[in-house]
Amino acid sequence: MNLEGKRIGFGLTGSHCTYDDVFPQMQRLMDLGADVVPIVSYTVQSTDSKFGEAAEHLNRIQEITDKNLISSIPEAEPLGPKEPLDCMVIAPLTGNSLSKFANALTDSPVLMAAKATLRNRNPVVLAISTNDALALNGANLAKLLVAKNVYFVPFGQDNPIKKATSLVSHMDLLPETIDQAIDGEQLQPILREYR
Repeated sequence: MNLEGKRIGFGLTGSHCTYDDVFPQMQRLMDLGADVVPIVSYTVQSTDSKFGEAAEHLNRIQEITDKNLISSIPEAEPLGPKEPLDCMVIAPLTGNSLSKFANALTDSPVLMAAKATLRNRNPVVLAISTNDALALNGANLAKLLVAKNVYFVPFGQDNPIKKATSLVSHMDLLPETIDQAIDGEQLQPILREYR
């Protein structure tokens, strides 16, 4: 795996319960020498929850990346032709943002950065965390599974008995997925038993 010097956009959306699994992977990318560009949705910027306050999360992201956060659509737009990324990651990706991305809606900095990256024909890596991936959002998941330049961090059912339609990516496979995506390959197997 060689991510040294790769410019990787790292977008976060509002699945607050998975941040504790995502932040270590952001740090891993930094440790591997990647140039990590942090991008946060409006929900990440403004929502306090039982999983922590928005300000705490934003501070942690800045501490890991040592960069100012991209926090608006106009700030994210230059990630298209002016300041391209080698790869754009969305981790975690909520069902809400999944459905918007699958249907070309761009109403957050994270989705703008993803759209800009696809415009450059560079890979977008999605790490899903959604309770309805195997329900109404299944159509959107399927749409993105076959989309060009879109790759998934392998995922599985995190609680098939109590949350039968929920899927969560194996966040620990994020760097490996990015490495493969930059080479135009999907890390396999994409469906894995959730640990």
